[in-house]
Amino acid sequence: MSESQPSPSTSMTIGTVPSTGVLLGLDYGTRRIGVAVTTSEQRMSLPLETYIRRSESLDRDWLKKVARDYRAVALVIGLPVHMSGQEGEKAQMARAFGGWAAEHTGLPVAFWDERYSSAAADYFLAETSHSRKNKISRRDQLAAHVILSSYIEAPDRSAKPAEFQTLVKPEPESDQDIASETVDAPESSLDG
Repeated sequence: MSESQPSPSTSMTIGTVPSTGVLLGLDYGTRRIGVAVTTSEQRMSLPLETYIRRSESLDRDWLKKVARDYRAVALVIGLPVHMSGQEGEKAQMARAFGGWAAEHTGLPVAFWDERYSSAAADYFLAETSHSRKNKISRRDQLAAHVILSSYIEAPDRSAKPAEFQTLVKPEPESDQDIASETVDAPESSLDG
């Protein structure tokens, strides 16, 4: 599979992703691929399956079948970037996989920041009573769901990953700043 060769591109898409129609979200891994699917209106995402990778030809046939069965119009592939927003070796591998997937399905591909998707999946799974083995098998599909949900809810689907700190509300610098952020309760609620 040509996915072992890093892609020099830093574009967030291969082709044009339609704003309607079913999207498949893929959480790429060298051993497993988590899959999620949207509604045709792209309003919600659901975890679908975790595929255990076998060989290039079997992986290709599986991906083509899933895309065809769900009538997907595009693929959204998680892009593992560093907290700084910079891409490393794993992001290059995900981009190479995206190129391979686009070539074999004929579908456009969007790459989407996947920071904390696996952590979110682990959090959801920790709250369930599933066995450890069952949790492991669901982790990747839930991560794909988190990635795909984030993509369809984003106001700008073409945005490149930013440094993570810019996404978090800054801490107040002084007690005065904290006081100005508190909300006063109505007096009637304090009278008991």
